[in-house]
Amino acid sequence: MARTLYSEPGVGWTALVWGPLFALLGALAELATGGPVHVVGWVLIGVALAGLTLPWVYARRRFLSLEVTTDRLRQGRETVLAARIAAVTDVGTPVGARVLGGGWSVPRKYDELPVKLDDGTVVLAWARDVEALRAALVEIAVREEPSR
Repeated sequence: MARTLYSEPGVGWTALVWGPLFALLGALAELATGGPVHVVGWVLIGVALAGLTLPWVYARRRFLSLEVTTDRLRQGRETVLAARIAAVTDVGTPVGARVLGGGWSVPRKYDELPVKLDDGTVVLAWARDVEALRAALVEIAVREEPSR
């Protein structure tokens, strides 16, 4: 059974609470000012904001999540088997290196980590905490080395 060494979810589901929370604050502001409280309006606003946030959360969890287990690296929609990872340290970044996960470039606010695969190609992995990602990838690369 594969053990998770490192993961980033992309975004938490708690982001769906922001819209209803803002609607609640609006209703409380109406209550505090002594005017009429438009409960139905605030409920509809809260539901609408949560509904608008749902696709954003889903997309970030699908395309910006990553996971390193003892047998694979998953970046967004792409998976690389641990046996394919040849080197993680002292790997240069060649011009035009492919970004893992299917994007054109490393996502904003994420750092890149060049990874050399068993066929000699260099790909770019990415994470918010690139040192933790490097440590997890070194662990699975070393684990796979004796079986070669």
